[in-house]
Amino acid sequence: MSDAQQITLIVDGEETKVTEGTTGAELFFERRDVVVARVNGQLKDLDQVLPADADVEGVTIESPDGLNVLRHSTAHVMAQAVQQLRPDAKLGIGPYITDGFYFDFDVAEPFTPEDLRQLEKMMQKIINQNQKFVRRVVTEEEAREAMAGEPYKLELLGKKNDATDAAEGVNVEVGAGDITIYDNVDRKSGESVWCDLCRGPHLPNTKIISNAFALTRSSAAYWLGNQNNQQLQRIYGTAWPTKEALKAYQERIAEAERRDHRKLGVELDLFSFPDELGSGLPVFHPKGGIIRKAMEDYSRQRHVDAGYEFVYTPHITKGHLYEVSGHLDWYKDGMFPAMQVDAEFNEDGTVRKPAQDYYLKPMNCPMHNLIFRSRGRSYRELPLRLFEFGSVYRYEKSGVVHGLTRVRGMTQDDAHIYCTREQMKDELTTTLNFVLGLLKDYGLDDFYLELSTKNEEKFVGDDAAWEEATRTLSEVAAASGLELVPDPGGAAFYGPKISVQAKDALGRTWQMSTIQLDFNLPERFELEYQAADGTRQRPVMIHRALFGSVERFMGVLTEHYAGAFPAWLAPVQVVGIPVAEAFNDYMFDVVGQLKAAGIRAEVDISSDRFPKKIRTASKDKIPFVLIAGGEDAEAGAVSFRFRDGSQDNGVPVAEAVRRIVDAVKNRES
Repeated sequence: MSDAQQITLIVDGEETKVTEGTTGAELFFERRDVVVARVNGQLKDLDQVLPADADVEGVTIESPDGLNVLRHSTAHVMAQAVQQLRPDAKLGIGPYITDGFYFDFDVAEPFTPEDLRQLEKMMQKIINQNQKFVRRVVTEEEAREAMAGEPYKLELLGKKNDATDAAEGVNVEVGAGDITIYDNVDRKSGESVWCDLCRGPHLPNTKIISNAFALTRSSAAYWLGNQNNQQLQRIYGTAWPTKEALKAYQERIAEAERRDHRKLGVELDLFSFPDELGSGLPVFHPKGGIIRKAMEDYSRQRHVDAGYEFVYTPHITKGHLYEVSGHLDWYKDGMFPAMQVDAEFNEDGTVRKPAQDYYLKPMNCPMHNLIFRSRGRSYRELPLRLFEFGSVYRYEKSGVVHGLTRVRGMTQDDAHIYCTREQMKDELTTTLNFVLGLLKDYGLDDFYLELSTKNEEKFVGDDAAWEEATRTLSEVAAASGLELVPDPGGAAFYGPKISVQAKDALGRTWQMSTIQLDFNLPERFELEYQAADGTRQRPVMIHRALFGSVERFMGVLTEHYAGAFPAWLAPVQVVGIPVAEAFNDYMFDVVGQLKAAGIRAEVDISSDRFPKKIRTASKDKIPFVLIAGGEDAEAGAVSFRFRDGSQDNGVPVAEAVRRIVDAVKNRES
């Protein structure tokens, strides 16, 4: 074979000679786990011809990109099955999402659980037919002809030039180059049995999906996420490389449901969401209040030790404050509507003095700026670290309110640090280390960082200041040694930020602390300090929320610990259980010693039988249970039962008290 028929590729980092016209499928023929190719950085179907000198990488089905392709292909199979079940169904968008996929449909009646079960059977038949996914490049006119019966797809074709900004999932269908349609082709006849407007790529065939998929639920969803649009029906599903991986995922989901903080909040009597108060406005019961107070008290002490000063600000303010800060320009949709107060009227009812707009505060930072500005400041006072457990209110749409993790009324552990430009990098480093250390004390220790940069459509200030702030944050994040993930356009309007992303016991990621660097609000509020040379200078402002909100953090911890809080946070740390009524007084004496040592302890003297009391303590997730009978009373001892069911017998009371006090003091689990 002549050299003219050969081309050079870089395959998985190694130079390789192949015949001109070779496809990805031919190149990776012996690697059955490769489902798509990355060619010069772009994902391509395996049946596409590889260009000369291309950098080619085989993408396996277990990789993140491979999983996305698997799930998007499964979404196509589901949509094909839906249109078999309901021929009048019109197709919406069907993207992959974290751990799964969804597809929206315009149908006359909502889908039922029975429909989902039937659709799974129909999908399995399609999968077993080993249909091929075939890419077809078309003109817009050809696409409109092929999608003539799909009004939502025709609308998407009109958005191909701004697909990324249109809505979630639109860029999976159109945008970024050629318009393509994917046909599901019957392997025997070679005919297209179903097609969809889609950018791809897809699996080579349906057989690869195997039986490792499931449809999970259905719900209503507005077209393109806009509540002014038509309401469609959305079906969610998941797909995995193997049946074992699917089962493992389903068990994780079941465990997540068991850990749902809304469920545990009721079972453990921690908090509730009364309808009378309104959506997103929780109340904390006594036991939940104990946990919250322990969280806050520890945080307060750590802040005192770190040189923070405590401030307090009101819940409402005149609207002008948020005109100065820019919130009414950039954040008004997230604020509750204005209250108009202080109007004065003449006797005839005409207005003598118009009302003023007051707002519930969505942020504490403008008020902290007023505190800084209340008197002259010297460089000797900087860095000035102001801290507040400040209540804020945000008008979250009812559809996104979720337990404690997405509320309308919340308490932020909010700090604002004012420093010189020379101090800001060290202060950011100190702040990040402080944040990570405190999160570890609460039991979270698996982190990565996210760097949110300027939204070109929503920002204040000049480009140079943004570039300096972004570069400084990036350097601080890199120096931490943690993984840094970019979040383009995710910054607040006044400055870039680092977000600490923490993984919980189930491996789920939660956004925790945020650290934002801000040159703009000091300018808008005309904040100044006197520098060493006598000149007036602008301070740099660092916004920092550690929990994010106390409510959300408590929801996260409830699920992380599955309600079994470590002893230092548990509302009841010890329950004493006498084996018979005759030993009640002895147990009250033991519990009295614990209470004197600052331990939250109580005696179960209910009429329940002894085994029932043990089960109740287990159900209530009590860290320590002390049991006393005749031999214990005679020896001045107790039986020490742990939450995992293990037990030490004949432990002297003084030692039992010491163990418990040490466990609480050291914040042990």
